Amino acid sequence: MTMDPIKLLSRYAFGDRVHPDLPGQGFKLVLDPLPHRRYREAMHAMAELHVRRRKYGVGGGLLLTGPSGAGKSTMVRAYLDSFPRVHETERTHIPVLLVSVPSSPTSRSLASAILEALGYKKAHRGTAPEMTARIHELFIRCGVEMVLLDEFQHLFYAPSLNAFRDVTDWLKNFLEATRVGMVACGLPAAEAVVSSNEQLARRFSARIRVAPFAFDQAEDSQEFRGVLKALGTYLPIPPETPLHESNLARRIHVGSYGLIDYVIKILEGAVSVAASAGLDSLDLQTLAAGFRNRVWRDVPERLNPFHPESVLRALDRTGEVFQLHTRQDLVGSPVARKLGMNLTRGNS
Repeated sequence: MTMDPIKLLSRYAFGDRVHPDLPGQGFKLVLDPLPHRRYREAMHAMAELHVRRRKYGVGGGLLLTGPSGAGKSTMVRAYLDSFPRVHETERTHIPVLLVSVPSSPTSRSLASAILEALGYKKAHRGTAPEMTARIHELFIRCGVEMVLLDEFQHLFYAPSLNAFRDVTDWLKNFLEATRVGMVACGLPAAEAVVSSNEQLARRFSARIRVAPFAFDQAEDSQEFRGVLKALGTYLPIPPETPLHESNLARRIHVGSYGLIDYVIKILEGAVSVAASAGLDSLDLQTLAAGFRNRVWRDVPERLNPFHPESVLRALDRTGEVFQLHTRQDLVGSPVARKLGMNLTRGNS
């Protein structure tokens, strides 16, 4: 007899300690994007670019950067969802197209990624010029107005300096020929991509940096606590203390580095721990376990922000979980080496 997979999961995860239907088992925090200030600014800038393209047929670029976990991909996907594909009799209308820049890209592999995103079955066949011509045809046929180019920093990992110059020139010419609006979304190192090509920099002069929330700035702190208050309403097991309470909010800020994605990881981990223990609320111990399980497995006890005697400081020193979030290193980039770039540290 085949066992129900949910019951099987409960048996292996929790044994006989809890009822298999206890809220919180396998919990995933699924919610609509929270319209905080950074989110609104990014959506407004994308919409403004889109309106200009739709009303006047004028393309252009917007560079959207920020550290991992800041919510950039959530923003571009939310914008994409606002303009879904429409399957018509003679074509599929695709007003907004999301493309992920391949790792170690060339002009040919980037063109192939665009064709694949369009749904073209022979996306990997042909030369770069042949692919480019096909993209132009499909953009006209499908009515593409906006391209959201995610993982834009991958361009700096082109296999050689010549390949990098070729793909950035291809992108500049592509923007010119198609006259679409383009949002380039990536890590802070993406700024170095456009800065290295004068003509590309001119096309991406509009830039938005999605920074982590800063707890020592009144506006940011208030907004961060507002986000926590909203997130608390989605939890199947309530927190013992409201998430937006000043002291707890500070602990969550330290544990997430002010990045919403890590807030969500902590809360999901805490709910999982509480469910496995049969608890009916989230306390500091469950939040500490959630941080350890989902964010920093080897955290020293006194650095865990949910430990009662935690030092409560930014965890971005050497060897700590958020160290890389303060850096813009182009580690392993042959392009950066050839250009003599040494971005060892920068603001995220």
